[in-house]
Amino acid sequence: MLLGLVFPTGGTATVLGKPLGDRKTRRAIGYLPELFRYQEWLSAREVLAYHAALLELETRTRGRAIDAVIESVGLTGRGDDRVGTFSKGMQQRLGLAVALLGDPPLVILDEPTSALDPLGRREVRDLLSALRERKITVFLNSHLLTEVERICDRVAIVDRGRVVAQGAIASIVGDSRSVRIRAAGESAMLDATAARFGTLVREDGWMTITGIEPEAIADAVSALVAAGARISVVEPLHATLEDRFLELVRKR
Repeated sequence: MLLGLVFPTGGTATVLGKPLGDRKTRRAIGYLPELFRYQEWLSAREVLAYHAALLELETRTRGRAIDAVIESVGLTGRGDDRVGTFSKGMQQRLGLAVALLGDPPLVILDEPTSALDPLGRREVRDLLSALRERKITVFLNSHLLTEVERICDRVAIVDRGRVVAQGAIASIVGDSRSVRIRAAGESAMLDATAARFGTLVREDGWMTITGIEPEAIADAVSALVAAGARISVVEPLHATLEDRFLELVRKR
């Protein structure tokens, strides 16, 4: 709907301060769809030249603009290779390059790391961070919530067409305030000691203390050792965006 590809059944929206469908505004948006395909017989540079022409970039600056986006997405040295020789990851990089042509102030990306290997995902994260430093707004849609958690400043969780949560990552995820400890020793004594710091749950040799302040974890460990515990593992637990997403969706 923000791109004008689907029409809303109700309500209003603006993009870059203009109503949906404004043609001039569309030129200021970079877009990478989840499913796309470029002609296999074209080179990467020819694909970019075609889109540069659609954007009506100045002829004298098109070459520099194309070189810049090729370098920024990690396709240096492959610009003259045919798209048909590219892996899925390389085609994803080319799609990103098309989205970044013309230095748009808003970039909308749909699953931009879905076809990339771990190194490629890291490079895309670095690229998106660089865009943020340049004050470019990145509107990212993804089901890879670990990637969202690493990249995004603000998040909206959508379930069946409705926004069920939105805000900064920290405000959505919250503070788990838990620690998991693997300790051997006299159970009753250790349980009584751990319970002083929060709510205790025992499972498969692990002691999980919830409601503990992060700065109190060291004190809890020291108290357990004083009570005769032989501690082998201490794991502070952190809630994740995926945990919160599942919690919200299951409630509905």
